[in-house]
Order: sequence, then C-alpha cells, then structure tokens
Amino acid sequence: MEQNESLAVLLIEPERYPKVVQIGSDLKSLQQAVGGWIEAVYPWEDKAAIILNEEGKINQLPLNRALRTEDGEIYDITAGNMLVVGLGEENFSSLTKDQLSHYEKLFHQPETFIRLGGHLMAIPIPDKEVRKAEKARKQEAVKKAPNHDAR
Repeated sequence: MEQNESLAVLLIEPERYPKVVQIGSDLKSLQQAVGGWIEAVYPWEDKAAIILNEEGKINQLPLNRALRTEDGEIYDITAGNMLVVGLGEENFSSLTKDQLSHYEKLFHQPETFIRLGGHLMAIPIPDKEVRKAEKARKQEAVKKAPNHDAR
C-alpha cells in the first residue's frame, strides 16, 4: 500500500508571489495543484523539478513565469499553476530550506508577457499591482463564502 507522504514544495500561481505549501506526494494531489495532467520539467542541475499542467498552453491557461538560461535569456514560459519540487532517489520530494529560499527568490516577482518586434518579453508586475489584485481576490472570496449568520 502506497503512503501519501506530505511534501514541502513551492506553489507558484500566475500573478501571485510563490508560497510554500504542504502537498501530498500522490498523483492526484499533484494534478489538483496544477489543474490537470502533470508534466515534470528538469531545467536545473540541482535536485529540483517543475511540475506543471501538461496542457497549460493548449488550454490557454494564464502565462505564469519565464524560464531562463544561465545568461538570462527566456527559452520558455510556463502556463497555469506550477510547483517546484525536490527530487528524491525515485520520487518527488520536499525541497530543502536552501532550495525553498533559492527558488522563491528566482520566481518571486510575478510577470506579465508582451510580444514586441517578434520577441516575447517578460515584464515584472509591480508589487503595488500584485497586492491590489490579492486584496480584490480576498474580497471576492468573502463575497462568495456562505453567510453563516443569515437565518
């Protein structure tokens, strides 16, 4: 019987700051986090990977973060939610504290994207706009929450 180990990973959502979350190591938990079939990408020599929705671009999920070469050149852009996870011997694992810190810094600033002169450019979303959008999301969640006081 397979145990569903809890993993400490980084959840990165479009237009939001990364956050450390505890997530199950099973396929269902990973799929729920990214909203569909998972694809693992291994862009670093570090024992870490990105898990994302395999059909994120096809399904036109919101663009999330640029992936860059060591020289800072964009070679791909993720779409939809993504997880940065550690790599164990045979399975995904929790990120170490150093990895959590490193990847939080790497993906800290949410980005928006524009096409200019045939090139796709990543533009950091200003902190003020990120906070404003977060506040609006929280207010919307409160509106949608059931009112337990009304009878």
